[in-house]
Amino acid sequence: MELNQNGKYCVRIRAAFTRKDWTLPVYFLASSFDHAMRKLEECLQFLQQHEERLRFWGVDHTDDPKVGEELVQEAGLRLDRRSEFPRRTADVALTPESRVPPVLLAPVRRGLAHSVETGRANTAGR
Repeated sequence: MELNQNGKYCVRIRAAFTRKDWTLPVYFLASSFDHAMRKLEECLQFLQQHEERLRFWGVDHTDDPKVGEELVQEAGLRLDRRSEFPRRTADVALTPESRVPPVLLAPVRRGLAHSVETGRANTAGR
């Protein structure tokens, strides 16, 4: 999670699906930290529930490249085409098709809050 120039929270997700061994990089923007955390939970749930449909597009590449973008946009996500991923990350391991327990996201929330605050302090010092 990082703050962009407009003051929005940019949450980048690199979803690694272990059943078929593939990854899907996506991101979304949120206006507040709390909204970003709620949206993160929703997005993780979406990615879990639609793994097969996403894999069909992400790995097998259907004839229409817009299909994948439309699919992730259902959840308010965008494909992340950036090659580098931030150094400060928070990892979450979830079992397929299960609910995202809020207690699992508590340490992630603390870690992301700390990284955003650290990023603000570094930016302010310039």
